[in-house]
Amino acid sequence: MNRRRFLQSLSAIAAAPAFAAESPWKLNYMLASSMYGSLPLAEILPEVKKTGATAIELWPKKHGTQREEMDAMGHDKFAALLKEHGVGFGGSTRYDLGPFKLTEEIAIVKKFGGSFIVTGGSGEWKGVSSEQLKANVKDFVEKMKPHAALAAENGVEIGIENHINNLIDTPDSLLWLADDIRNTPGIGIALAPYHLPQDTKLLADLIKHIDQKMTLFYTWEHGMGCMKPMPKEEELQQMPGRGKLDWKPLLQALKETKFTGPTEIFMHPTPRGIPIMPTAAETTAEIVRAKNHLDAIVASL
Repeated sequence: MNRRRFLQSLSAIAAAPAFAAESPWKLNYMLASSMYGSLPLAEILPEVKKTGATAIELWPKKHGTQREEMDAMGHDKFAALLKEHGVGFGGSTRYDLGPFKLTEEIAIVKKFGGSFIVTGGSGEWKGVSSEQLKANVKDFVEKMKPHAALAAENGVEIGIENHINNLIDTPDSLLWLADDIRNTPGIGIALAPYHLPQDTKLLADLIKHIDQKMTLFYTWEHGMGCMKPMPKEEELQQMPGRGKLDWKPLLQALKETKFTGPTEIFMHPTPRGIPIMPTAAETTAEIVRAKNHLDAIVASL
């Protein structure tokens, strides 16, 4: 290279814009409509952005009524409401349909630009041996393959939530499910720490094992539970920053796996179908409090 060309090369390098620094990792918040109980969409949608979320996920009865309301008002009107409030559509929770009857729901989620449907597992789990449970998880995944393929074709992922009284309940069943779906598009895991032992190492290790098969993550801890009436301050211990769970190892694991999917700040009130706080404004404020707690931890990582 002659001297002139060498100097031209140096000039070009000096003139080139510096590479942008990599954006810091952060949580991508999604709002579950059930946090507002059975309040109408007209009251909930104005709250979405206030919570720090960019999109909403709709729940049906008994936890909410917004999924039914969407159909009742008509899809065009719902789309107009989303546009009016500048809110995206994430997806829906459909335990009522189960994992094998999601064909119509997949089409609807796609129609609104959503990316996921949460549901439960299916198969025998009560009283079976560990070896049989592992085989049942594998059998469930085989049965799900055509449904997962349909979801993937439509840009949707079916998130199987770990849930009590369900095939996917224990840490082992989650590990097996993650392994069995590793190379199957259209199906993933919606991880709910609430339903697992509140052991931060176990939970962080599960997150890392699930890795890229995480469809959705609930920042939801067990606290005092959600199966019976109790004073509100006890019920709210399901929320980050109010219960005893140290979220730092879990968030560190999410960061290590570079999880950018939806994260929902979540809890269940008793009875189901009521907002987590008496009013929409108070519900929003409680979600924001939890978000601030999580964001402070993320900033410290």
